[in-house]
Amino acid sequence: MSDWTAEENQLIEWLADMNEDEALPLARRMLLQDKADPMRVLGLCRAAMDIVGRRFEAGEYFLPELVLAGEMLDTIGAIAKPLIKAAGGGAAQTHGKVLIGTVHGDLHDIGKNIVSFMLDINGFEVRDIGVDVPVQTFIDEIKAFQPQVVGLSGFLTLAFDSMKETIDAFDGAGLRGGFKVMIGGGQIDETVRAYTGADAFGVNAVEAVGLCRRWMGVAA
Repeated sequence: MSDWTAEENQLIEWLADMNEDEALPLARRMLLQDKADPMRVLGLCRAAMDIVGRRFEAGEYFLPELVLAGEMLDTIGAIAKPLIKAAGGGAAQTHGKVLIGTVHGDLHDIGKNIVSFMLDINGFEVRDIGVDVPVQTFIDEIKAFQPQVVGLSGFLTLAFDSMKETIDAFDGAGLRGGFKVMIGGGQIDETVRAYTGADAFGVNAVEAVGLCRRWMGVAA
């Protein structure tokens, strides 16, 4: 946090405090007038979501706050993503298919949305199936989409059990050998990866893209 400016810290604070009337105009000005790095602004959003998630788990925030936070971040993302795409171009070819969703019991989507977007502009075909996704929906979508990689997102610690349940269900359905599984979220580390049975974890969108490139044999 030490390298963030006072204005950037202000945006994090306003987002975390659900101060929509102040946060959205500031984010819009940073992106469109000040020409701030849109990936950095999305990083500020992620930092704010870290705070929101901790407050939710501590019982300070409830479902309405999670929904409002998601709506604010969707609004900011809708401004930031075209700027990222315009700056970076975008890959036309399809390296492979990635299915991604937030596991059941968790409604966080900013990290998942950033990963989906970064995969898309790096030439992967992405199917994002949303948040609070039941196990059976993952299985049905895998059968229909035939992805090479399945990404499970979860921010709250309760998502770890949902990830394990989902991956165990892939085994039970006889699907597990057909794709790699990556997980990501606020508190994910190697211990969580081992617990869930995932093939790998990524701490950010760049790592997720790197995993998919490696698994599909795409040159960096």
